[in-house]
Amino acid sequence: MTSEILEEIKETIVQRLPERVQVAKIEFEGPEVVIYTKNPQIIAENGNLIRNLAKDIRKRIIIRSDRSVLMEPDLAIKSIHEIVPEEAKITNIYFDEVTCEVIIEARKPGLVIGKYGTTSREIVKIIGWAPKILRTPSIASDTVQRIRNTLKHNSKERKKILEDLGNRIHQNSKYENDWARITSIGGFREVGRSCALLQTPNSRVLIDCGVNVAGIDDKTSYPYLNVPEFVLDDLDAVIITHAHLDHSGFVPYLYHYGYEGPLYCTTATRDLMTLLQLDHLDIAHREGSPLPFNIKHVKKSIKYTITLDYGEVTDIAPDIRLTLHNAGHILGSAMAHMHIGDGQHNLVFTGDFKYEKSRLLEPAVSKFPRIESLVMESTYGGHEDAQPSRNTAAKEIMKTISTTLKKGGKVLIPVFAVGRAQELMIVLEEYMREKAIAEVPIYIDGMIWEATAIHTARPEYLSKELRDQIFHKGHNPFMSEVFHKVNGTAERQEIVDGDPAIILSTSGMLTGGNSVEYFKGLCEDERNSLVFVGYQSEGSLGRRIQKGWKEIPLKDKDGKTKAYNVKMHIKTIEGFSGHSDRRQLMEFVRRLNPKPEKILICHGDNYKTLDLASSIYRSHKIETKTPMNLETTRIQ
Repeated sequence: MTSEILEEIKETIVQRLPERVQVAKIEFEGPEVVIYTKNPQIIAENGNLIRNLAKDIRKRIIIRSDRSVLMEPDLAIKSIHEIVPEEAKITNIYFDEVTCEVIIEARKPGLVIGKYGTTSREIVKIIGWAPKILRTPSIASDTVQRIRNTLKHNSKERKKILEDLGNRIHQNSKYENDWARITSIGGFREVGRSCALLQTPNSRVLIDCGVNVAGIDDKTSYPYLNVPEFVLDDLDAVIITHAHLDHSGFVPYLYHYGYEGPLYCTTATRDLMTLLQLDHLDIAHREGSPLPFNIKHVKKSIKYTITLDYGEVTDIAPDIRLTLHNAGHILGSAMAHMHIGDGQHNLVFTGDFKYEKSRLLEPAVSKFPRIESLVMESTYGGHEDAQPSRNTAAKEIMKTISTTLKKGGKVLIPVFAVGRAQELMIVLEEYMREKAIAEVPIYIDGMIWEATAIHTARPEYLSKELRDQIFHKGHNPFMSEVFHKVNGTAERQEIVDGDPAIILSTSGMLTGGNSVEYFKGLCEDERNSLVFVGYQSEGSLGRRIQKGWKEIPLKDKDGKTKAYNVKMHIKTIEGFSGHSDRRQLMEFVRRLNPKPEKILICHGDNYKTLDLASSIYRSHKIETKTPMNLETTRIQ
């Protein structure tokens, strides 16, 4: 069946291309159709032709040169430097002989592309190799480099993976798409271990696969992958909405147990997900609580990941097309829109989202081409969950910081490394630059620095104002001299013993990581402050402290359990959350265009999901459901 579809596509392409175009071969690579030609410059110069062709055949098209017209690498490198202006600051050039691409890493990739793609087209014309242009992060990122090296050294294997996937995707549906259903595998009527299985007569797609970092055992930490509906060998695709561990932390487990299919997400999500998974493994190893997978399974997942831009329509199964839309939650977070069958049903899975503009990100999208069913989060869905504005929250944290510093104390802010930390960095840098608070060192510990480096590698996901500040005003707040990266245990102790300072450290819920070590060193001094700026899940150390526990049993540096007396000031500041509050959730539903016929509520405490669902029904008369874990809900 696949060969018939490919032959039809080949025939259409050959008919539509100018006669002088010499087509060497046409093949599937994952969701894309790749055209190899002996004179790619002709196609490159006719961009509208390819766009219109892709629209007609409803496939993504990639143009590459046939091997016979490729320039020798040494000469090609010399030509690239002659074509690309020096201001682009090229840092690396290497060649992928499997895909006939030249990978160009540069600090200013826009100058390698050129206005309307003129420079990249000139590269193709002169050297033959198709340029793949990557940004060199402003802050060196080990994670980004690790991913690029993995893809570079496994190019041949990845091409085979994509070819096999292409043959699976591009088939006609076997059965009529007259139903679709969702099985709740984790994260329903709870926060943590988000996981849902979408089933149609022809396909099986897993949406998110997370862990509950505050879980006390396997039964409370991981998704219910033992449900009869879930069969690993039948899985067509995995979609990850964003990188937080409660949505992506269990992905390597799938590859450990034999999954050899695609994982779809944004590029930023892939990078941040890899960082968080590796750190999760590291912490588990240090704490003597090994996870049911290891580093090689993280690496394997990278090889199977297909990254998508917002708005890019992609086939992920014979009967499902996926489009990712900005969710406004963290860098690269996405709402997944799935077009099932030939328009029989359209499902939007929001993941976590923020329906408000922040200093870091644009607000979540609320307009879709079509939508019949919506699955949405409800973390702050209770009627009492009203959060202050970002500006109010910023003023509140500045007030707490100023008071603490005047007492000669230190401010510990446990944060999630991704999202919350960068938002706070922007706020703190701005207030300090404008002399609104005293200039003291801001220490960045844990994964935050590496996560921030990834933000500098993917600025296209940042808010318009922040991009403008970085690219046009020449000021990158992440590069400010007020930030100091912490290196090692000795320096950590010096900070605890030293002068007043602000400390941003992971983990955000005090469930492990360096924030717990700082807490041990600072909690018994009443001059210090502990500021929570994010959600503290039930069972976490952070939640216990929020509840007012004054004596906390923890292991000291000798491994002995010690009772720590909490004398430091404890402050919770709402408003920095990457989640929408109750008002924003209701506003999102009000502004949804078009309106769905059915809404499923997930990712919230039991009563919050029920509260939000009933309010949506009363206000909009839309059918709402609050499935429990292990339930299967028919959506079509």
